[in-house]
Amino acid sequence: MTTTVATVRSRVAELAAARITPWQDGYLRDRPRDVAVLARLRRGAGRAAADLPDLWTLVDTAPLHAGTDGVRPLSEQQITRAEDALHAALTLWALHQQSRSARMHRPHTSQRPAGLGAAVRRLMPPDGIDEPVRKRLVRAGTAPDLTALSQRLRDLIVLLRRTDIPLDYGLLAGQLYAWQWPDGADTVRREWGRSFHAGAAPAAQARGGSAAGDPATESDDSDKDAS
Repeated sequence: MTTTVATVRSRVAELAAARITPWQDGYLRDRPRDVAVLARLRRGAGRAAADLPDLWTLVDTAPLHAGTDGVRPLSEQQITRAEDALHAALTLWALHQQSRSARMHRPHTSQRPAGLGAAVRRLMPPDGIDEPVRKRLVRAGTAPDLTALSQRLRDLIVLLRRTDIPLDYGLLAGQLYAWQWPDGADTVRREWGRSFHAGAAPAAQARGGSAAGDPATESDDSDKDAS
């Protein structure tokens, strides 16, 4: 992944977290405005951004249009991919947060992994692999485009919501941006694979053994940051 993609990816991740955090706080405090925002966003989960123009005011990418010192303005292609990634991440978060009293967006740390792979691993027993769940992650990893990926992630998010397993949606937004570039899908799949194994590591340490499980792809790709 080029430096430019990585830089914009970081900005997309930061913007997603900055948008979600106050909405999440307001939703958990039962503020009507934030409850209404979540309901609007939730309708977009798994759907293309272009299909829902009424959400454009919520998925605000204005900070990405603003130039910064020494950094070129983003190209039309970069802006479009950033918008699509933000739309997917914010709407999936809204689905995840629905009717939950805990925070479903939680920043990832090495001590408390909150990336997609780690979250999916937490759906499984500590000493084994749940094959149907693993296959859902594999299927997401082999999606042909971002809309299909969002639809497949939606199925995983429903499972995570049922068991109150949080996810770092800033991290996910950055991954969804990277996914859309050449070789980006391979990079993100590796990240999910490493994250999957990192999610199993604490349980394995508690048992005094090694983590079991497969990476996020059928081809045994392991994944990048334990996120």
